[in-house]
Amino acid sequence: MKSITVFCGSSFGSADIYREQAVLLGQTLAKQEIQLVYGGADVGLMGAVADGAMNEGGKVVGVLPHFLQSKEIAHKNLTELILVETMHERKTRMNELCDGVIVLPGGYGTLEEFFEMITWAQLGLHQKPIGVLNIDGFYDDLIKLVQTMVDKGFLKQVNKDMLLISDTIDNLLEKMRNYQAPTVGKWISKEEI
Repeated sequence: MKSITVFCGSSFGSADIYREQAVLLGQTLAKQEIQLVYGGADVGLMGAVADGAMNEGGKVVGVLPHFLQSKEIAHKNLTELILVETMHERKTRMNELCDGVIVLPGGYGTLEEFFEMITWAQLGLHQKPIGVLNIDGFYDDLIKLVQTMVDKGFLKQVNKDMLLISDTIDNLLEKMRNYQAPTVGKWISKEEI
């Protein structure tokens, strides 16, 4: 993996461990010469992961819609800042720039980005690993919900297994490096979108 997109909150959350782990993730990616792609802001966990990578000399690419730049949340010291028109264009560009995705704690926006990426994988639109860094059990209830989806017949086990989960950065990156996408697609081809 040469480039990883990180989706995470624009807030720090209620516990210091979220910020600490975001910084550590950025540092780890930089030390392993993995480019960080993220949402381009300098606030919350987004700014923390970017600062962590840049402070270790890593390459950091931000993708930010123009309307958010005008709110003065754009990070000023990135390797590259790509400005786009819409939130959907932002996700599409971030997907194009990466070899895998890591999700940190966040709110609605983070979950929306995560679910779009895992849905695209389920549909066979990409075969990239998608990892959840389950810091301090943040995603425990979501993981239970995903299992409920399987148990109630709304999600296949093979699609649940696409989701890589760990509470440590090194273990998550190892799972992502060893990931093999399922050979079974859902219903459509990329050309049918």
